Amino acid sequence: MGLDEDALEYHRTDPPGKLEISTTKPTNTQRDLSLAYSPGVAAPCMEIYEDETDAYSYTAKGNLVGVVSNGSAVLGLGDIGAQAGKPVMEGKGVLFKRFADIDVFDIELDETDPEEIIKAVKMMEPTFGGINLEDIKAPGCFVIEERLREEMDIPVFHDDQHGTAIISGAALLNAADVADKDLADLEIVFSGAGASALATARFYVSLGARAENITICDSSGIITEARARAGDVNEYKREFARDVPEGDLADAMAGADVFVGLSIGGIVDEDMVRSMADDPIIFAMANPDPEIGYEQAKAARDDTVIMATGRSDYPNQVNNVLGFPFIFRGALDVRASEINEAMKVAAAEALADLARQDVPDAVVKAYGDDPIQYGPDYIIPKPVDPRVLFQVAPAVAQAAIDSEAARIEIDVDEYEERLEARLGLSREMMRVVLNKAKSDPKRVALAEGEDEKMIRAAYQLAEEGIAEPVLIGEGDEIRATAAALGLEFDPEVVDPGVDNYEAYADRLYELRQRKGITRSEAADRIARDSNYFGSVMVEQGDADALLTGLTHHYPSALRPPLQVIGTADDVDYAAGVYLLTFKNRVVFCADTTVNQEPDEEILTEITKQTAKLARRFNVEPRAALLSYSNFGSVDNEATRKPRRAVSQLRDDPEVDFPVDGEMQADTAVVEEILRGTYEFSTLEDPANVLVFPNLESGNIGYKLLQRLGGAEAIGPMLVGMDRPVHVLQRGDEVKDIVNLAGVAVVDAQDRD
Repeated sequence: MGLDEDALEYHRTDPPGKLEISTTKPTNTQRDLSLAYSPGVAAPCMEIYEDETDAYSYTAKGNLVGVVSNGSAVLGLGDIGAQAGKPVMEGKGVLFKRFADIDVFDIELDETDPEEIIKAVKMMEPTFGGINLEDIKAPGCFVIEERLREEMDIPVFHDDQHGTAIISGAALLNAADVADKDLADLEIVFSGAGASALATARFYVSLGARAENITICDSSGIITEARARAGDVNEYKREFARDVPEGDLADAMAGADVFVGLSIGGIVDEDMVRSMADDPIIFAMANPDPEIGYEQAKAARDDTVIMATGRSDYPNQVNNVLGFPFIFRGALDVRASEINEAMKVAAAEALADLARQDVPDAVVKAYGDDPIQYGPDYIIPKPVDPRVLFQVAPAVAQAAIDSEAARIEIDVDEYEERLEARLGLSREMMRVVLNKAKSDPKRVALAEGEDEKMIRAAYQLAEEGIAEPVLIGEGDEIRATAAALGLEFDPEVVDPGVDNYEAYADRLYELRQRKGITRSEAADRIARDSNYFGSVMVEQGDADALLTGLTHHYPSALRPPLQVIGTADDVDYAAGVYLLTFKNRVVFCADTTVNQEPDEEILTEITKQTAKLARRFNVEPRAALLSYSNFGSVDNEATRKPRRAVSQLRDDPEVDFPVDGEMQADTAVVEEILRGTYEFSTLEDPANVLVFPNLESGNIGYKLLQRLGGAEAIGPMLVGMDRPVHVLQRGDEVKDIVNLAGVAVVDAQDRD
C-alpha cells in the first residue's frame, strides 16, 4: 500500500476525519445534565451578560482557536477550494492539540472575496480566543489579516506568512552565530515574493537585519525601484524594491551571505551557490522539492554551507509546527488582544536559544540515535522536542505582558509549572520534587561518570540547580567528553584510582573483612568499581546520595550499596518502587525490583517505606496489599501473608495512613467495587500505594500498566536504605537520571 492509499485509509477509518468533540465535565447523572444545560446553564450566561470577560472563566473560549481557510492556496496543492482543504485544517487542529493542548474548530469558508471573509470571521469573535488564518492566497491574505487584526480584539495570525518567518528567523539567528557573521551585515536574497516571503523579509528586519541589504526576486527577476516606478510590482512587493540594476536570481545571489527560497524547486544550481560569500547560509524551503537539493548545495563548495529545508529527511527542517501551537498557547494564557511583533520576536529568540541547549535522549532516539549538537547541522530544534512548549509559550506570554497586549498578568515561573501539567501528571509530579530539590541542593555522586548520559545529566543538574553532581571516573576523559558534547561547565570529578583511594579502601576493608574481602581485594574494588567507590563515598558523608546502574545489571549495581551503606536502622529490607501516572491519577507500585518472595514482615516494611516516598511527592498514601483473594475469599499461606501484614500495619503506632488487604487489584483501584461491594473497607477512596505479593507479580504488573494502560513511569526508586541510593535501569535516558537525582536530593533533605 503506497503513501496515498495509507493516507486515505487513515482518514476514512471510522469515525472519518481526525477530530471529535469530547466533554470535559461529568455527564453521567440527571444533575450533571441539568448543570451542563437547562436550567443550570443560565447562571454562567447571566454572569457573562454582566461581564463579557467572564466568558474566559465559564466557557472554552480561552482555549479555543478557529482555523479559518478558503482553500485558495493549500501548500503543494494550490487553489483546491474550501471543502477539499478541510483535511488540512483538521490536521492543523490535530497539531494544536498534540503540541499545545489547544482545542480547535476548523472553519472552511466557500468565499474568495476578502471583504466577505473579513465579515464572516468578525462575526465569530465571541466564539474564539484566537484566529489562525490558513492557506489563503496573496494578496488577499494581507488585506484579510491586516483588517482583522485592526477590527478584532483577539489574536489573529496568518501562519503561512508569519510561521515560516519565525522559524526561519530562529534559524537565521543561529546560522549567523555559527558562521560568525553579524546579522546587520548580512546580504540576504529571497527567491519568491508571495505572502510568506514578504512576511519573512519583514521579520528578519525585526530581528536585526537591514532592509537595504535584502534583495527579493520574483518570477520576473530582482524587484528594483525601476520596476516599482513602472508599476510592475504590487504595493506589498514595492516595500523591498532596491536601487540596483535589473537582473535575475543568479545575479542577485552573487556575493550574498544568505539565500532564502520560498518559491519553486530546482531553480538554484551549484554555480549559483559557488558565487555566494564565504560560509553561505542557504534556506531552500520550497516543498516538496527545495530550490536546490541538500547534497547539491553541500557539494558545491569546500567551506561550510549552513543549509535548511522544509523537509524532515535533512537537517534543519523549517517546520511551522515549532511555532503556531506555542505562540497561541502563550497568547491565550494571558488573554492577549493580538500577536504583535514583540511576541513573534520572542518566539524566534526562544527557539534559537533552545537549539543551543543539550538535546534530550527521546529526541535523539526519534531521529535515529545520531548525535544532535548545536552547529551547522542543528540550528533549529526538532519538531518533536517537548521542551519547545516550555521555552516558547512563556517567552510569548512575557512579551505580551511587556508590550501591553495581555489582559492579565501571570507569574512566568508558575506558568511553566502549569504547562508541565498539560503534558501529563508525571511531569507535574516531578516538578513538585524538582522544585523541592532546588530549594536545598545536595551532593549526588554519579557512578559510571565517564558515560555520556551521566555527564549530560550532571550538566542539567548543575545548570538547573537541582543538585551538586559529582562524577566518578577519570577526570580528563570526562572533561573531554563534556567538551565534545558542547557542554559549557566544569564538572566536579573524583577519580577512584587517585582521590581518597587509600582511605576508602581501608573503610571497605573494615566493613567487609569478615565477609570474605581481603585488604588487596578491597583496594582493587575501590579502584576498579565505581559502585563500591560511590557507596563508600556516601557512607563516609562525602556525598549525600548515589546514583548507579546505568551500565550494570540491577542486582550487580545494587549489591555494593547494600553491602556498604545497608538499610536504615529501623529497616531490614530495601525495596524498589515505580511511580505510575495516568491521566487523572497516580499509583506507587512496590516491590518491583528487589524482594523475590517477601513474608509479612517484609511486606509491612515495604508498605511503610513506600508511603513515605509518596509523601515526598505530596501524595497522601492509601495502601492496598494485593492478592488474588478479596478479604479472605481464599485462605492459604499466600493470602495470609498480606492479611497478616495489614494487621501488623494497623497495630503500628507510626502508621498514620489508611491501609487494607488482602484484596484483588481491581478492588483496590475501582471505587464502585471497593465501596459498593466491600463497604467495610478502611479505604474510603481507591488505593494509590499498591503493594504486590512478590517480585514476579510486581514487575509484571507495573510493566503491563505502563505499556497497555498508557501510564508514564518514574523509577525505580529504592526505599529503605540508610542513605539515599537509587539504581537506574540499564539504558535509562538522561531525564530519568535527572528525575531520580531529584528524588535522591529530596530524600537527603528529609533526612537532614
